[in-house]
Amino acid sequence: MTTEVTRLTVADLAALMKQAAGVTVDPHELERRADAPFAEFGLDSLGLLGIVGELENRHGRALPTDAERCKSPRAFLDLVNGALTTGA
Repeated sequence: MTTEVTRLTVADLAALMKQAAGVTVDPHELERRADAPFAEFGLDSLGLLGIVGELENRHGRALPTDAERCKSPRAFLDLVNGALTTGA
């Protein structure tokens, strides 16, 4: 099994929002409004927690505790990608 780390993209986040939280968002809209609060896309804190859990399962390590408190897609992607690329 390969443990290659790839960056989480906006499209990946949109897919995770649908899979883990049941929230359908167009990836282009998510990218265009990346600084908008997750609530504007219909994602609440429990949905974000589900996304964090899915990512932790996929990568076999815990993400920073701040990940579940990120307010916007950009903040979430920046934090998660920083953690995945540094191994933190």
